[in-house]
Amino acid sequence: MTDTPGSSDPSNVTISAGLPETVLPSPPAEVAAALEAAQSAKGSVEERKAAVGRLVADHPRFLDGWASLGELSTDPIEAYAYFRVGYHRGLDALRQSGWRGSGYVRWRNPANRGFLRAVDGLRQQAEIIGEADEAERCAEFLRQLDPDWDRRAQT
Repeated sequence: MTDTPGSSDPSNVTISAGLPETVLPSPPAEVAAALEAAQSAKGSVEERKAAVGRLVADHPRFLDGWASLGELSTDPIEAYAYFRVGYHRGLDALRQSGWRGSGYVRWRNPANRGFLRAVDGLRQQAEIIGEADEAERCAEFLRQLDPDWDRRAQT
């Protein structure tokens, strides 16, 4: 099993007059390419999900993979579980990148998107299964991480 390690390099944290901004390390190019190939492969959604699942099994810290598994799932509980794993793996990666529980993790940085997609997917699935308090916590967390969250489609 190989893994995509996080970085404990403090250069991933930007210090400014305001809150610090953390940018997660980019996944290896070959792993990102394998995800792209799995997602765009011909076949059923289940076949694509299985291909992504194999990739995630080989690279369990690959946040885009966890978010993609959640997005490919048709069962709300299964999707919730995948997004939850991506959320927790993302928190681990953020801490390894110097994040200390507050500060920005913005959508405009592509390396952050797997984590943010996992949090947003968790929010959506929590809403679907009737876990309104969890959905609201995730929505608030997304706005804290990226104040432009609600406008991300425009950026």
